[in-house]
Amino acid sequence: MPPGQPPGQGQQFPARAPESGVPQAAQWGMPGDQRSAPDQRAVSQHQGTQQPNTAPPVQQWNSSAPAQQQQWQGQAGQQGYGPDRTAQGHAGPGGQAGQGQQSSPVGGQWQTPGPHGQAGPPSAWGGPPSLDNVPLRRAKKAPNSGWRKAVHHASRGAINPGLSAEERRLQELVARIRQPVRGDYRIAVLSLKGGVGKTTTTMGLGSTFASIRGDRVIAVDANPDFGTLSQRVPLQTRSTVRDLLLDPAIQRYSDVRRHTSQSGSRLEVLASERDPAASEAFSEEEYRSVARILQRFYNIILTDCGTGLMHSAMAGVLDLAHSLVLISSPAIDGARSAAATLDWLSLHGHDHLVRNAVVVINSPRAGSPNVGIQQLREYFLTRCRAVHIIPFDPHMSEGAEIDLARLQKQTKRAYVELAATVADDFATDHRRYQG
Repeated sequence: MPPGQPPGQGQQFPARAPESGVPQAAQWGMPGDQRSAPDQRAVSQHQGTQQPNTAPPVQQWNSSAPAQQQQWQGQAGQQGYGPDRTAQGHAGPGGQAGQGQQSSPVGGQWQTPGPHGQAGPPSAWGGPPSLDNVPLRRAKKAPNSGWRKAVHHASRGAINPGLSAEERRLQELVARIRQPVRGDYRIAVLSLKGGVGKTTTTMGLGSTFASIRGDRVIAVDANPDFGTLSQRVPLQTRSTVRDLLLDPAIQRYSDVRRHTSQSGSRLEVLASERDPAASEAFSEEEYRSVARILQRFYNIILTDCGTGLMHSAMAGVLDLAHSLVLISSPAIDGARSAAATLDWLSLHGHDHLVRNAVVVINSPRAGSPNVGIQQLREYFLTRCRAVHIIPFDPHMSEGAEIDLARLQKQTKRAYVELAATVADDFATDHRRYQG
């Protein structure tokens, strides 16, 4: 090689035939390398020889190697840092790079390739190997109840039986409840018959959503007949829906929060008017205005409706609702009222709410009902999406503030299952029902 002439200019380097198991790689150069792709020549697989590389001489070679390449000089045996040379278009004869072929110059010097099966130093455009395929053995979750918890506690964690089938089922329900909501989701809780647990169901469902989800959940009292929803949470403000409408400075969440009361489950409640005359005058347009404010700051909005379908705000409630929770008692008269409600909704253009409705058969009193619950359930399933049965709970029947921690286990589980069923509709595109 003439003095001063950069390596690779006008020279050819012999290469051995690739050994078995060695990755197919191509000759790679420094950044700014101007060499043309070598000619593809046939390789004799039996004799282990190949034609000389007759690539045209390199016109220019950048001898200023990056400092990153200089640091790796002599460390060609480092595994996993070689570039994808085949992708660079510098394959050797026959599409394979010979094992004896020398690497490109690093810092003006030539290096010997690393051992068999190992790549050379990292290139300026290459990165570290990926960790996506590193095997990972996940630890079992600790059980929370039953003999599994006792064994795990007694062994100080050395023995972990894992979660029971019931605990895994509960995790699945929680995952369904935590599904993301597209925009806001509005739920109307409705019953034509009083005393069947409409307000307690609103509180139980809303509290379950608020305690399990991490976003904002609010319940609005739209009952014109002296609604009692605000009496089920600690009273933190005397504001009502009308005070919210009259507030001219609603710009952020804290402006709305000063008009609501919050329970221990983080469920917020917007109270109705205490004056029955003013409550009756709450119009459809006023309800729509309230909904437009709340949907800017809350993900789930529940509306505790009155017992009448013809009062002024009900048209707006039904028109804006994404789903309907219809309350019935485990009695013939309660079931007939619920069925009549479904008939009325279908006749007045809300058939989509009927098909998507979730019927709740709530037991407001202790003891076994005198009617067949299973027969009621089968009837409503022919018309609605799902039916849930909420058992009697002494804490719910008190008519005072509701604390989820004081509910019986079966009651809490029933509300979790109800919330999961309602949440299954969160993924539905409800943009046609905008406020």
